[in-house]
Amino acid sequence: MNVTTAECPSLALLLRVIYQHHSQTIESVLRAAGFNDIAPSAGNVFPFMRPEGITISALAELAGVRKQTMAQAVEQLERGGYVERRDNPDDRRSRLVFLTERGRTVTPVTHAAAAGVEHRWAGLIGTDELENLRQGLQSLLEKVRADLLPDSTGSGSE
Repeated sequence: MNVTTAECPSLALLLRVIYQHHSQTIESVLRAAGFNDIAPSAGNVFPFMRPEGITISALAELAGVRKQTMAQAVEQLERGGYVERRDNPDDRRSRLVFLTERGRTVTPVTHAAAAGVEHRWAGLIGTDELENLRQGLQSLLEKVRADLLPDSTGSGSE
């Protein structure tokens, strides 16, 4: 299906194709910067890392993926020297994931690449239209997340 010729493509399909463009650009920039061993699944890890460390379960929840999927992504990054796992001082049953020095060098590259993508998009549709899109998506995300939370009566949303 050609998204650009469809009379009224679904919003989800449009978002998916735009996301693919974004992620392919990031992957290309990472490869050009010498990070050839970072798999696309790392996109589920890096954006959610915390300086104080984070559990795989928390990463999985934030990224919206299964714990097993996140564990595999973290293992791949650990083998590449981008993250390390350490004992959790607050819970001996879990471990925390931290960026290594090498892992911290990835973030500026991806942030610059993402800014470049957005700059290009702004050149295509205009800064105001891109900002309106961002605000609309942020508003929708907040409402969807709020709608997913059980309400205080226990009856859920309608």
